[in-house]
Amino acid sequence: MGIFANRQITSIFVSILCLYYLSIISTCNGESGKLLASFVFGDSLVDVGNNNYIVTLSKANYPPNGIDFGIPTGRFTNGRTISDIIGQEFGLNTFSPPYLAPTTKGIAIMQGVNYASGAGGILNATGKLFIGRLNFDVQLDNFANTKQDLISSIGEDATNDLIKKALFSVTMGSNDFINNYLTPIVSRVEQTLVSPEAFVNEMISKFRVQLTRLRKMGAKKILVANVGPIGCIPYVRELNPSEAPSCAALPNHLAQLFNYQLKSLVTELRNNLQGSQFLYADVYRVVDDLLQNYTSYGFENANSACCYVSGRFGGLIPCGPSSSMCRDRSKYLFWDPYHPSDAANVLIAKRLIDGDTSFISPINIRQLLHS
Repeated sequence: MGIFANRQITSIFVSILCLYYLSIISTCNGESGKLLASFVFGDSLVDVGNNNYIVTLSKANYPPNGIDFGIPTGRFTNGRTISDIIGQEFGLNTFSPPYLAPTTKGIAIMQGVNYASGAGGILNATGKLFIGRLNFDVQLDNFANTKQDLISSIGEDATNDLIKKALFSVTMGSNDFINNYLTPIVSRVEQTLVSPEAFVNEMISKFRVQLTRLRKMGAKKILVANVGPIGCIPYVRELNPSEAPSCAALPNHLAQLFNYQLKSLVTELRNNLQGSQFLYADVYRVVDDLLQNYTSYGFENANSACCYVSGRFGGLIPCGPSSSMCRDRSKYLFWDPYHPSDAANVLIAKRLIDGDTSFISPINIRQLLHS
């Protein structure tokens, strides 16, 4: 009888809280620019802890990661991700929780969920050297599960309304190059058999199917970020010492090949998928601007990792408990061999929130949420 009573109390409590969130949804219907929920898909640039719950070599739930967040959470940076910052800017009172966390259920999913996974990519073969990772197909499957959970909690109409008003962001593609086509040694055969153009075509073809699926599941406001200048991250600089101190040319060329086609794809989807509002975020241009003009943005270092172990640029070994750390994290563009610092993420987020069409098109995030 006690167990039955406890279950009844829990059920009533959850129902009351769900009704509370329904009232928020109703209230915000008339509030232009208010973000109801944020659903995040991507790789380690926006992972907030999903990899904590899988067997993988790609983890960040140990210090000094998260040193400016308070604790290590699985974020691959010293503080917040770009998606965290965007959510804060538009009034979300909590960060979108990692899908795989046991607590991500009930009311915890009402303001969005984060599905991103370190080492994940567009292609399912990407990141296999890390063993476990959630590639985009799996992340979409997980969102389908979340949608069903929402329907069970608040009903189909309210769920569809929440999803229609939510911001969906997709940050994918970097690992398809770094941890697939450009993987040292093991990718040599693939590079011989598959041209860069053919590999990019495969990525775009797969991405088209995936983004179309996301739209068909109800997503309307979809931000798609392109691939940044991966030839400039400390890890890739270390792999190409003959090109130092410049960025590595081939990785950046591949990113640009992909980005050119991605921009056309986003336009195609926006025109062909009725009711969709796809945005193209030119993260490559944003980060390249930071790299070229880093001192004007307050940085003192734009080519080396703040959290480092060895290498000319501190890019040979991932950030971990045995790493050394720079004196002032806010002065470094890169936190570790692969990822931007919190300070850099703030600047990138600002460009996406309020930037002009040279950085995000056809409108920016603030304009999207006011539309």
